[in-house]
Amino acid sequence: MKERIEALLQEINKGIYEKETELAMSLLAALAGESIILLGPPGVAKSMVARRLKSAFRNGRSFEYLMSRFSTPDEIFGPVSISKLKDQDKYERAINGYLPTADVVFLDEIWKAGPAIQNTLLTVINEKRFRNGDTEIQIPLKLLVSASNELPTQGEGLEALWDRFIIRMECTNIQTENKFNAMLLDDNSEKEIEVPESLQITDEEYQIWSDSIREVGVPALVLNSINTIRRALGNVVVSNSDERHNVYVSDRRWKNILRLLKTSAFMHDRTEVGFADLLPVYHCLWQEPEEAEGIRDIVIGSLLSEFTSRCAQLKADLESDIRVYRQHRATMKARNQLQENDYDKKIFDSFYYHLLDHDTGNTYIFLSDYQRMRGKTKENSNQTGVIFKDPKDSKRTIIHCFDGADKPRGARTVTLTRDADGIFIDGVYFKIEKLAKDEKQQLPKPKGVVTGRNYFLEIEFLGDHIRKRVEEVKDNMFVSPADKKTIEAFAQIRYQERAKLRYEVLKLEEE
Repeated sequence: MKERIEALLQEINKGIYEKETELAMSLLAALAGESIILLGPPGVAKSMVARRLKSAFRNGRSFEYLMSRFSTPDEIFGPVSISKLKDQDKYERAINGYLPTADVVFLDEIWKAGPAIQNTLLTVINEKRFRNGDTEIQIPLKLLVSASNELPTQGEGLEALWDRFIIRMECTNIQTENKFNAMLLDDNSEKEIEVPESLQITDEEYQIWSDSIREVGVPALVLNSINTIRRALGNVVVSNSDERHNVYVSDRRWKNILRLLKTSAFMHDRTEVGFADLLPVYHCLWQEPEEAEGIRDIVIGSLLSEFTSRCAQLKADLESDIRVYRQHRATMKARNQLQENDYDKKIFDSFYYHLLDHDTGNTYIFLSDYQRMRGKTKENSNQTGVIFKDPKDSKRTIIHCFDGADKPRGARTVTLTRDADGIFIDGVYFKIEKLAKDEKQQLPKPKGVVTGRNYFLEIEFLGDHIRKRVEEVKDNMFVSPADKKTIEAFAQIRYQERAKLRYEVLKLEEE
């Protein structure tokens, strides 16, 4: 299926420049039985998109019309049959050659149509049915492409019709110079193309595919992503401004979007909707063009959110292991030094020495600080320290050598030095409490457990999964080249986070 659709898209793209995404999304809309609106100035090949889509269907019939405020229903749906009105007293339209008999319809300047046309279009788009006199008929419409150079005017009752266009895309002039030059020199771009019959879609195939699309499954993880996107629409960044919009999307619209996702999965030979199908959905969610980029970022974020969460959890676990590892290492170092030198000084809470006669008698210094403190006999022996209340016990005062990091809240700077039995604080000497006779030393014990996980392997697995997800999205034939670059940029941020994690893992191997 995928090979055939890709070959079909290649055929209908011949002679059209930089409209690959518009044609692909229009084909997706047609196969899903939905509609698309192209917003852009005149002369950017909006009508050509609809004409090329007709070629995708065998014996496809098309209808196109430029709307104006003077357009009448007769011009769109067919004139009233005078013979039937005269002979049978029936008010019926002669619909042959008009919208009700077309497979692909293009309506330009859609918002200029009057209420009578617009109200009929609501039923035509949504139900593919048309009421002709006293008879309601099923019409063959597969795709309605509309175009305009402006959004619908608010307050004129156009909201319902605007909501029926499930895919909304901005259509621009050719951007790259080589494609522009190719267009100028191409004398055949306006000619009808001949798509091989083997690639064209028959009415029978269309119906079979339509039934098969209904059977495509939607996994819980994809539904979770859809709900994540839905919640995030309440705070959408607007391009080139500091504004944020709460973007409304109706339940009916979400239902139709799910149909698009199922169609995308089916066209890619899958029996379930995958994350790879989600990216083009942002074309269905904006109400104003300035919201499109912000919503695209939300959708891409949802595609990579599980990796973002796993990376954050991996980072937290690694930091915990590093803390425990360093505590173990510091504890064992302290034990070794105690056995050689300060074996007679009493240890409190595994980490502290007690200073006698300082403050209220509840002053302690980290034993590791004391062990590495410079002695008074050396030149320039004074070093900077801080003294502060223990945040976990307000009755306890802590002394700590200052390494230039942020000071604890309420800390006071002091000068420190030591000798064999105590320390000098701003030149005032205080002894360290020693063990009583026959009192047994409680050596510091390592706390916590280093998990021993293979972080390098987990980081590589994470990177492999990110690469796989990005490649799956890039392999989606409905994703534009620009969007492929954007998801690559998002993935690059994850790769940088992985590189930082890889560097952090080395701290578990420090001596």
